[in-house]
Amino acid sequence: MLFSTLKLLFLDNELKCLCSFCFPASDIAPEVASYSDVAKQIIDLAVFGAARNRSYRRLADFTDTIGNRVSGSQNLEMAIKYMHKAMTQDGLDVHLEPVKIPHWVRGQESAEMILPRAKSLAILGLGSSVGTPPEGIQAQVLVVQSFDELKQRASEATGKIVVFNQPFVSYGETVAYRAFGASEAAKLGAVATLIRSITPFSINSPHTGWQDYQDGVKHIPTACITVEDAELMWRIAQRGQAIIVKLIMGAKTLPDADSFNTVAEIRGWQHPEQVVLLSGHLDSWDVGQGAMDDGGGAMISWEALSLIKDLGLRPRRTLRTVLWTAEEQGGVGAQQYFNLHKVNLSNFDLVMESDLGTFTPVALQFTGSDAAWKVMEEVVKLLAPINTTKLEMHGEGTDISPWMQAGIPGASLHVADSRYFWFHHSEGDTMTVQNPRDMDLCSALWAVVAYVVADLEDMLPR
Repeated sequence: MLFSTLKLLFLDNELKCLCSFCFPASDIAPEVASYSDVAKQIIDLAVFGAARNRSYRRLADFTDTIGNRVSGSQNLEMAIKYMHKAMTQDGLDVHLEPVKIPHWVRGQESAEMILPRAKSLAILGLGSSVGTPPEGIQAQVLVVQSFDELKQRASEATGKIVVFNQPFVSYGETVAYRAFGASEAAKLGAVATLIRSITPFSINSPHTGWQDYQDGVKHIPTACITVEDAELMWRIAQRGQAIIVKLIMGAKTLPDADSFNTVAEIRGWQHPEQVVLLSGHLDSWDVGQGAMDDGGGAMISWEALSLIKDLGLRPRRTLRTVLWTAEEQGGVGAQQYFNLHKVNLSNFDLVMESDLGTFTPVALQFTGSDAAWKVMEEVVKLLAPINTTKLEMHGEGTDISPWMQAGIPGASLHVADSRYFWFHHSEGDTMTVQNPRDMDLCSALWAVVAYVVADLEDMLPR
């Protein structure tokens, strides 16, 4: 998941129903309720039937075979070919849509505290960072806990490696240090930055992610360090002791690479031009397996189509699963998809994205008009057999945000995600994090919502 994946705060009075055919709740409720038997069939197949554990097995086979899949890498190219073949063999209509994506390479990297004692520091360079000279950068460290403190101590930053030891408040708030720390320090003459990993929990595990250089500001090397090492250097600095660190980073940015968004469909029988879109992103960072972020989201978006196909169901509208490329670099593949398909904006009924883990589902998050909200309230009632009948405000996702900003209804999964940022963008993002039953439940929810919305007599009201 990208740092810019923040909840799109559409206030109640900002999205009003603009169409002339808004469903009165009394009219839509019986129509949606008529799908209760179909919903139960989907849930039974996913959770108790022949498809039980299938999405988990698919994810394990995929991540164990391919590994992590950073933008521009051969592994990502292999992953796209793997999924194209697998979904085609599953009997779906599959094609690839070409895009250009960033190609940043980590290279060899290391960091060591020289003074006041020798200690190796676990680091992960941040995406788009420049490298150091081959001999590295050795400099005294300035440790700060906020941007405000950095400004207050601006005169001390010149020629230093700035270490940010910001406390974790929330991902949405704290990620600003990873995103903008390098440029803020560079403005004051710093030679490099080390950012405390954006996580509430650590076992000496660095967490990577994308960072943004500001225009007109010198590009300096930047990496994340562990919570433990950031706090260690803070304590040492508080005692008035000098800290010297040597940083070596071989990072570089290569020309943009060719890639693809991977698209699979079940075409609608009545309105094939109208689309309910399900999605997750196929790329990951270059650590761990990318099982949680976002292999799970990609797999349940495939599994939803498999469940519907296995039951011989075909909705009025087209169900389209898109596995995005280069989400971690800023939703690059998804933005190009939007630019290509926005000419058909009025034909997109609902856009869905799973990119906050596939742990136990808690609710469906939704952004849309008041009238669409009333429809979705009825749809989630069909999920009573798996106890996920709650509808919450604000669908979210980097990849679907352009559609929601254009007024298309959007939905995302709310899961029991308290552990998500423990493993996020780290070596800990592996299959060990995943649970087969949780993935079955997420797949069932995803399939029921997508199928019912795609098969209703009318599209969701704008």
